[in-house]
Amino acid sequence: MTPHAEWVLLASCASGLEADQLRLELEAEGIPALVRGAQPGIFGAGFQGPSMGGLDVYIPSPELERARALLDPGAP
Repeated sequence: MTPHAEWVLLASCASGLEADQLRLELEAEGIPALVRGAQPGIFGAGFQGPSMGGLDVYIPSPELERARALLDPGAP
């Protein structure tokens, strides 16, 4: 990753579990990932259920093509 890479949106997820699974899959392939979205409120950071505002997964822009190929291996 270049030192001045811009973080770009890769995917939006409906739940904390979905976002965390995606983040872990990306990180296992060496792609840094950042999950941002509505805070889970009184349930705390471990809450894995649906999020009213959704959660977004961001990655460094140079990794976008590789991450998309990882998410959809059948895509051209």
